[in-house]
Amino acid sequence: MLHRPVSDRLLILLFALFCALAWPVAQACTRLVYHGVDGHIITARSMDWKTDVATHLWAFPRGMARTGESGPNSLRWTSRYGSVIATGYDISTTDGLNEAGLMVNVLWLVESEYPEFNRRSKPGLTLAAWAQYVLDNFATVDEAVNALRREPFTLVTDKVPGENRLATLHLSMSDASGDSAIIEYIGGKQVIHHSRDYQVMTNSPIFEEQLALNTYWQQIGGTVMLPGTNRAADRFARAAFYVNAIPKDDDPDRALASVFSVIRNVSVPYGIATPDQPNISSTRWRTVADHQRLLYFFESALTPNTFWVDLKAIDFSADTGKVMKLDLGPEQDHTYSGNATGAFRQAEPFRFLGLAD
Repeated sequence: MLHRPVSDRLLILLFALFCALAWPVAQACTRLVYHGVDGHIITARSMDWKTDVATHLWAFPRGMARTGESGPNSLRWTSRYGSVIATGYDISTTDGLNEAGLMVNVLWLVESEYPEFNRRSKPGLTLAAWAQYVLDNFATVDEAVNALRREPFTLVTDKVPGENRLATLHLSMSDASGDSAIIEYIGGKQVIHHSRDYQVMTNSPIFEEQLALNTYWQQIGGTVMLPGTNRAADRFARAAFYVNAIPKDDDPDRALASVFSVIRNVSVPYGIATPDQPNISSTRWRTVADHQRLLYFFESALTPNTFWVDLKAIDFSADTGKVMKLDLGPEQDHTYSGNATGAFRQAEPFRFLGLAD
């Protein structure tokens, strides 16, 4: 019996499938950036978590005095830009858009390892305020990357509320020009990936390995075959294909509809549980940011409507602007419809989770 040689393509496929099965699975979230016509930029992300992440929306004005919540050696700054953000447990910023059109997202990355923090370290910044620090201080990805390369702080992590494990995150940024960056801490060292080509981020493996794995799927072509599981590497491949396959519509609302369809495609159906892989979790909510129009859309898995916040209608001034909160209810089950900017109510700002003083 004659045996035909195995094709290079098949070998690559087998390798890719092996790697996908071998890599540890992390909390499942996805972020993607759409480049439309006439510079229309939209960023979307999903938040996947095994329990209620107790998310609410907050609006923060300029001029807020901040601390890195890391004890006596804490980073301190005053916010230069106002922002609308989505919290985790009302002790951290997980996602947000600032008035300059910069969006920041944090996603789970189990491989994260942060530098040692002690009295001789650079000032500490709690991981819970990492995204907020970027939103408060920068207008563009390039500006943020140039500042962060100088490592003005030591990133400090703590346990996830209600769990006996440290929070391990990586951070993505995108702006109104379509620029993009991914920041990870690997082996205690900051690693920055900066290019408008970096449109997609998920979870494990580290970003460099995600890019290498996705090279295979680009060779196959999304119209031929795409991986369909909830694993991070599979969601990365689907998002990377669809975000560039959807039509570049002149109508900004049609473009939004296309982007929503992609982030829904890479979401995990509500109620999905994988007993032998407990970190594959249901999608709790999705956000979509229109950078040019400064609209921040929110969609909960438990409500029938998508609503939005218009940052142009919020008073972010340091003199008259107020901290405002939109209560989304337990498991984000409160229903809002259309423009919900007027539903925000003044509130005392939450305190970021950090180290005890």
